Amino acid sequence: MNGLVPAWAVISVLVVALVAANLPFMNQRLFLVGPARQPKPTFWHVLELLVYAVLVALLGRALESHVGQTAPQRWEFYAIWGCVFLTLAFPGFVWRYLRRGARQ
Repeated sequence: MNGLVPAWAVISVLVVALVAANLPFMNQRLFLVGPARQPKPTFWHVLELLVYAVLVALLGRALESHVGQTAPQRWEFYAIWGCVFLTLAFPGFVWRYLRRGARQ
């Protein structure tokens, strides 16, 4: 494999990250299974976003170890990962907070 991660692993992690980053903003349930709240407080959106970011990072780490040797990560990697995850969450944030009539 020459140390390269297969394209399917990279694409699958990116798709899962895109979906997971927008889940907190697309419904009013807590972690998709809790009781529906109208409206769900912003604190819950942030908490769900953090939990989903950690879960996707763990998925990526598991795929990396399945494909081959895992690379050591330092704090810079996690800082960039957090920024990427927040960027992926932007469509859901716009849909929830910035569209017309969102606060009814």
